[in-house]
Amino acid sequence: MQVINELEITIHDLFVSYTDDGDENTPVIVFIHGFPLNKSMWNDQTEMFRDKYRVITYDVRGYGNSEEGTEEFSIDLFASDLKRFLDALNLKKVILCGFSMGGYIALRAAEKFPERLDALILCDTQCSADSAEAKEKRLKSISAIRLGGLELYADQILSGFFFSDSAKKKSKEMIEVRRMIESNSAEVVCNTLMALADRSETCNNLEKIEVPVLIMVGAEDKMTPPAASEFMQSKIAGSTLYKLEKSAHLSNMDNPIDFNKHLEDFLELVTQMKL
Repeated sequence: MQVINELEITIHDLFVSYTDDGDENTPVIVFIHGFPLNKSMWNDQTEMFRDKYRVITYDVRGYGNSEEGTEEFSIDLFASDLKRFLDALNLKKVILCGFSMGGYIALRAAEKFPERLDALILCDTQCSADSAEAKEKRLKSISAIRLGGLELYADQILSGFFFSDSAKKKSKEMIEVRRMIESNSAEVVCNTLMALADRSETCNNLEKIEVPVLIMVGAEDKMTPPAASEFMQSKIAGSTLYKLEKSAHLSNMDNPIDFNKHLEDFLELVTQMKL
């Protein structure tokens, strides 16, 4: 296993932690992690793809080793942070891959600055805003976290991240994910839950997306069910959808073999289209 070097940059007074691996003359793919995780969720993809691509991961503000800052959290703010990050690294165009919350950020990026995207990969995510029921659930989670901390919340999240049959075989991955969750500040998690509850939909922009799009979802994902991915695929012309068998929400760690295979095929197709 090669070492993944962690880098740091200050953007608009915000300290951001990121990784940047691979040849800078190859196509750039930027991975955005989900909630409440950090950039290390993409370590397997970084190791696999950095021989052919420039692979960049970063910690969304407040997560991993990135500073929280002073602004009120929102998906719009996270998307603005992404644009500033691309600007700071002088990345004119990238292949953008977002998981779950990272998908919300990627979809907002496709809406706000589509000219910066060469392609889009949406993993276990959706374009719709929270339903009233989902908002209420997030508010209850905020109350529970502020009362009892992150340990119980980590238990609840983990139960949906991994497919029940595979969870028994993935104790290492589950320990790693639990560590990511519990390393967060409870206040950052609560602020993010509120941002997720308040986010607006991006479904009305799907038909405007013109770059190649790959959508992947765990066939057993209960958090962002396959139906949400099917809807996005029906609205984005030319997009491709894969349902990963024996995989729940955290598909890149739950079924990395199929995830990486579909991603590899898509990246090769995008690269050929650019030649």
